[in-house]
Amino acid sequence: MLIPILVFDVALVAWSLHLMEKAYENKEFSLMLAGLLVATAAAAMMVVYFLMGHCMSYLLKVS
Repeated sequence: MLIPILVFDVALVAWSLHLMEKAYENKEFSLMLAGLLVATAAAAMMVVYFLMGHCMSYLLKVS
């Protein structure tokens, strides 16, 4: 299950870098903000995945 999430996260980071490059070329703050938000979403998805993985393994061991 980790491999599809990692592939999706890499795609999100690549997209955010593309947005930030376009923002730098066009001097647009909104594209820079969008790229930052996409990168933050990718990082948050990885944090939630690992937190839920540890939580679910803990709950399954206790039961």
